[in-house]
Amino acid sequence: MAPRHRLPLLPLLVLLLAGCAPASSSQVPSPTASAPSPSADPATVYPLTLTDDAGREVTVEDDPERIVSLAPSNTEIACALGACDQLVGVTDYDDYPPQVAEVEKVVVFQQVDVEKVVAAEPDLVLAAGNELTPTTVIDQLSGLGLTVLVLYPESLDEVYADIVLVGQVLDAQVAAGELVAGMQARVAAVELAVAGAERPRTFYEVSVYEGTIYTAGEGSFLASLIETAGGEPVLGDPLSTAIALEDLVVADPELILLGDAAYDATVTPEAVAARPGWAEMAAVAAGQILPMPNDLLITRPGPRIVDGLEALARAIHPERFD
Repeated sequence: MAPRHRLPLLPLLVLLLAGCAPASSSQVPSPTASAPSPSADPATVYPLTLTDDAGREVTVEDDPERIVSLAPSNTEIACALGACDQLVGVTDYDDYPPQVAEVEKVVVFQQVDVEKVVAAEPDLVLAAGNELTPTTVIDQLSGLGLTVLVLYPESLDEVYADIVLVGQVLDAQVAAGELVAGMQARVAAVELAVAGAERPRTFYEVSVYEGTIYTAGEGSFLASLIETAGGEPVLGDPLSTAIALEDLVVADPELILLGDAAYDATVTPEAVAARPGWAEMAAVAAGQILPMPNDLLITRPGPRIVDGLEALARAIHPERFD
């Protein structure tokens, strides 16, 4: 069983890692505002109308000066684009960059405090999709006249697109373009490093809670990262991300990566190998069980996701990164 501080994360991670979000475009969003001159740096023209990851048409009337973020990944995007000082509300899970610790917490234990959000007088609210920010809350905030932009990337391409989208909204298009280009270069380096390598069957343990095993859901962001890092992901249910022990045994992973070890000191390779029914798996027999201390980077789809990808690739193919 996970420790007490880990338990509230489980529903959030299940939603985040499941491949069940509303469809969102992987293409760079095209706002209806006039395009800048090709001879000048791109600049946002307000009012700006665009479509967010929930398929909602959103109009931003002016350059936002006060921003509320309802997800740590959104906070990291805003800060990476130079807008950290504009944040007036974040969640109690926000931990990067360190300066966000001083920002008012408007989401506590995954519950949005609507009164605090409104009191912060934001020009822009960055919400999360797939019910990480409940649709009822998004509708309520919008109904109160707040500008709410929903982000929910389901692939690396969609992370890039969301960074570009927020860059347009914040009139930080140059910074967004540079950030995305740097991320893409690092991803390409990972892909080159693992090209042609054997693809071990890789089981990523998100959590084991009350006997239920959670992993990368079919079609999920985590599954796509494992594939990009050179592994063949062992997949759980596309909605719940759960996998039955008997199905895990049949999948016979060659490598077990323990994401939950980053939060629970009792989750160790030795403890996992001693679990009933696990001994017959190839990874257990070969001692291929690794803690993943960088789980937060792997499961948070923001600018540091490439750090998570690199950590995955080094775990799956250490021989390619000597």
